Amino acid sequence: MHRSQPLARILHLSDLHFGPPFIAEVGQAVLRIAHHLNIDAIVVSGDFTQRAKEEQFQAAREFLDRLPDVPRLYVPGNHDVPLCRIRERFLDSHGLYRKYISPEINPVLSMDHAVIVGIDSSSPRTAITNGRIHQWQLETAEQVFAEAPVDAARIVVAHHHFAPAPDNLYDRTMPKAKRAIMRFVEDDVDMILGGHLHRAYIGNTLDVYSGVHRERGIVIVQSGTTTSRRGRGREREKNSFNVIDFNSDTMKITHYLYFDSDAGFVPASRHLFPRGLLPLPPDSASDSDRTSAV
Repeated sequence: MHRSQPLARILHLSDLHFGPPFIAEVGQAVLRIAHHLNIDAIVVSGDFTQRAKEEQFQAAREFLDRLPDVPRLYVPGNHDVPLCRIRERFLDSHGLYRKYISPEINPVLSMDHAVIVGIDSSSPRTAITNGRIHQWQLETAEQVFAEAPVDAARIVVAHHHFAPAPDNLYDRTMPKAKRAIMRFVEDDVDMILGGHLHRAYIGNTLDVYSGVHRERGIVIVQSGTTTSRRGRGREREKNSFNVIDFNSDTMKITHYLYFDSDAGFVPASRHLFPRGLLPLPPDSASDSDRTSAV
C-alpha cells in the first residue's frame, strides 16, 4: 500500500560514549544507514563521551560531521560533564562540550512542521547522575511552544528520563519529573525524547502519571546506547536508535537494533500513536506498521 512521505522525519541517536566503550564498527553502521533514511533532522540526546575528555569530544565531533547534512539538535548528558576534574566541573562544566559539540546547551530547533526544545538535564553541581530540570527551563519551553504554529509537532529532548522503563531494573527518575510532565501536557507537547537508560522504552506518560488530563498523554521515546558496549537490560550488549515520522494526525516510531549477523541496523519494532489523544489500541495499527514491542 502506498504511504505518503511524513511531514517530518527525525533520526534519534543517544549515548554514543566516545572513549573506551565506543564500538567503531557500530559507529560505521550508523553512518551508512543514516544516509539512506531520508531524514529531515537529527537529535542526539546526550552522553557524546565517556569521560568528557578533549580527545573524546574531538572524536564525537568527527563522527557528527559525517552524518547527513540536516538540521541538528544536541543536548549534553551527565557523561559530557567532567566527573573527577572537580574544579573544571564547577567552574566550566560544559566548556569542552560547547567547544566541540554545540555552543547551546538548551537549544531550540524550529522546522517547517516541528518545534523541538532541548533541555540540559545534566545539573553538574547538584544532580550529575540522576539529572534535574529547573523551573526556568520549563518556563522557557512554555514560551517557545506558545509561539509555535498550532499544527507543528511539539517535542522535548533531555538526556535523563522522566519515567522509569517498564522492566525490573531500578532507575531513579529526575527530581520533580512529574511536575515537568504536567507542564509539558499543558504545553500540548506531543513527544519526549531521551536516553541515559541504555535501553529503549517507547510508551506514554499516562502509563506512569495519570495527571489531570487523562484524555491525552505524551509519547515517551527513549533510545538505547547507539554506539557503545554499555547496553542494559534487554538491550545488554546491543545498540539501538529510533526514526520518528510525524504526520498531520499520527506519530510513528521505528526502533532499530544492531545485529552482528547483518553487520548493521535493522528495524526491530514499529509503534503508532495519534497526535494529541490517547495511544491507539494495539489492533489500531496496520500489520505492516507493527512488529514485536520493545
